[in-house]
Amino acid sequence: MSTKKNQPSLIGSSGDSLREAFGKELVRCGKTNKNFIVLDADIAGGTGAHHFREEFPERFYQCGIAEQNMIAMAGGIASENIIPIVTTFAVFSLRGFEQTRLSIAYTKRNVKIVASHPGLDVGPDGASAQALEDISAYRALPNMVVISPADPLETALATKKILEYTGPVYMRSGRSNSLRLFDKNYNFEIGKGNLLREGTDVAIIACGVEVARSLKAAEILQTENISAAVINMATIKPIDEELLIFWAKKTGCIVSCEDHNVIGGLGSAISECLAQNYPVPQEYIGVRDVFGESGEPEELAQKYGLTEEYIVNASKKVIKRKSNDIKK
Repeated sequence: MSTKKNQPSLIGSSGDSLREAFGKELVRCGKTNKNFIVLDADIAGGTGAHHFREEFPERFYQCGIAEQNMIAMAGGIASENIIPIVTTFAVFSLRGFEQTRLSIAYTKRNVKIVASHPGLDVGPDGASAQALEDISAYRALPNMVVISPADPLETALATKKILEYTGPVYMRSGRSNSLRLFDKNYNFEIGKGNLLREGTDVAIIACGVEVARSLKAAEILQTENISAAVINMATIKPIDEELLIFWAKKTGCIVSCEDHNVIGGLGSAISECLAQNYPVPQEYIGVRDVFGESGEPEELAQKYGLTEEYIVNASKKVIKRKSNDIKK
């Protein structure tokens, strides 16, 4: 396992939201790949799918506010060797969870569910629209791949990859404009994490909007002579077990970071892997099993403990736990 630092840790300027990056990449893919269609639940302007609708109206299907029907319909279409991309908000995708389970996951249909507006990053729309349990739900489905990209470039690359992959996929996008984290040489692979920053004292493993905050936290920790590795774990299922075990052994402790409930998401996936292979102390950054509320994304991140300051504190705490274990 190489420890080579393969990406810069500096955070760039703001760019597209993840949903816009997704929509624009769909158009690019659509010009060369004629074998996929897009299904929408009357919300294309909020998912980025409006770009595809404008470019390929004959391949865009408006299903109305009927998510259960849309998802069941996608399963049927996939049986004819056409790839349906189902687009909606993350919380609304859960309306059709039974259909996803039976018509897509159970039957191993080649359907891609791409959901915008996950987590507290939804902001002012409030608790009813903030999906904090979607990763947990989809991760529990056999045959389902679960992805949460961190920036517009990774979202575009992941969009292309999921179209090449045969099988069910759930992918988060996002509402807010995103910081550019990666350069043009960045490589995304389903099932592989990416080392963004070397470190020896603690490994911070993050997905989605928490990757940028983790990089900021690592910079703060460096000023206090704490060396933090940062790993972008965009694929939550199947998780990169080899990478997790390597960094657990190298640093001896882990901090997981996600804009999601701490139950059932990335942190749980990491714990399940390490408990069976190389147990180390772990701290969890995420929403503590509560619903959110209305507010700006950064305000909510501060209130619910997702900002870089909380990652810094969790890192110090888990390093102390590691030291105590060593003394014992």
